[in-house]
Amino acid sequence: MQRVHFIAIGGAAMHNLAIAISKKSDFFVTGSDDEIFEPSYSRLKEHGLLPEKFGWFPDKINKNLSAVILGMHATKDNPELLRAKELGLKIYSFPQYLYQMTRNKTRIVVGGSHGKTSTTAMILYVLKKLKIDADYMVGAQIEGFDNMVKLTYESRIAVFEGDEYLTSPLDPRPKFHLYKPHISVLTGIAWDHINVFPTFENYVDQFRQFIDLMEIQGRLIYFDGDEELKKLAEKLRRDIVPFPYNTPDHEVVDGITYLKTKKGKVALKIFGEHNLQNLHAARLACKQIGVTEVQFNNAIADFPGASNRLQKIHSTKDSVAFKDFAHSPSKLKATVHAVRQQYPDKKLIACMELHTFSSLTDAFLPQYEGCMKEADLAFVYFNPEVIQHKRLNAIDPEEVKKAFGGDNIIVYNDRTALESKLKSLNYDNCALLLMTSGNFSGINLIDFSKELLK
Repeated sequence: MQRVHFIAIGGAAMHNLAIAISKKSDFFVTGSDDEIFEPSYSRLKEHGLLPEKFGWFPDKINKNLSAVILGMHATKDNPELLRAKELGLKIYSFPQYLYQMTRNKTRIVVGGSHGKTSTTAMILYVLKKLKIDADYMVGAQIEGFDNMVKLTYESRIAVFEGDEYLTSPLDPRPKFHLYKPHISVLTGIAWDHINVFPTFENYVDQFRQFIDLMEIQGRLIYFDGDEELKKLAEKLRRDIVPFPYNTPDHEVVDGITYLKTKKGKVALKIFGEHNLQNLHAARLACKQIGVTEVQFNNAIADFPGASNRLQKIHSTKDSVAFKDFAHSPSKLKATVHAVRQQYPDKKLIACMELHTFSSLTDAFLPQYEGCMKEADLAFVYFNPEVIQHKRLNAIDPEEVKKAFGGDNIIVYNDRTALESKLKSLNYDNCALLLMTSGNFSGINLIDFSKELLK
């Protein structure tokens, strides 16, 4: 029996991994955390993995443990971690353990500053429809998948979303450096995580290292519309085979996007050039493991998108509302552009929240210039309390407005004022786009969109 203990089990990735390995008959899983929020709380409780008490308990750590898995939420002086070190136990980070469990499988890793989740979701969706078994780890819920992590003994393929953020308190390497893929997808490079990568050059170098860490005779699928990726592709190891991709041929008719193929047009549920690029990348990745173009196109037709990625949350006879995870400049620009192209005749009202460390940093704000210029009305919201919590320099609405540029930008730092303004607008023949990696200081976006679009 393998006994595995999770330190900081409540994390988004950690609790999914805990659930995944607890389903193995020869594993016994325990965990600790000092706080656990939804949906982790309910899901851990459902699977009998919720700790009886919150906090850190060194007595949970003993020599009978096969492994300890350390989450990002834990600190270097965590009492359970110190005890594990004292006993000489095997301590893994989340990505280290994923690699350990899939080291004998063909690993497909999707990296990039944007589009990782959607591209990974597309690959998994197609494999499932074609009944091709695969282990996986993905950063958002996908329709038809119970968990965001799956690990089995039977599958010969593993598909991972490759995050460039740090591995653990003990390991400052980006997570995706630890997966050593046979097949890599890189969607694009746009500076992010400036608290970890202080310069753009430093950030780009993480992707160079990722490529260098690929397995021998690896295959690199990359977006050739990205100048930085093109530069990296020119300096590949001689054994790595490159597969560039771009936007596939398509057309939009009456609000539906059609993929043009050799076998005719395929109507899609997704839309936007960035999603079509993700689709092309996913198709090339699937081709490497034997999926034909026809098989892929037939399977992807009814892909609904990953959760919070241009997710339709409400519609009326002539108006529609979407929510999206977009928060960084490149994601924001691509998402606004997608809705603009899909609904050229509708008034586009876009509202986004500055919520991450990078987005709330005054030195980073100029990166947002022009990101929402295609919207008819654009609202930017930030909460000063979040800035204080992250111990950043204060910013003011005028500073944000100047950084974004354009006469269509209205900035709010008061949630009530933002709500009031949005409620005062006319939503006839309108596309409403709500974008955040948070929740606008507690707004239920689905209920709110129903209140606005009647």
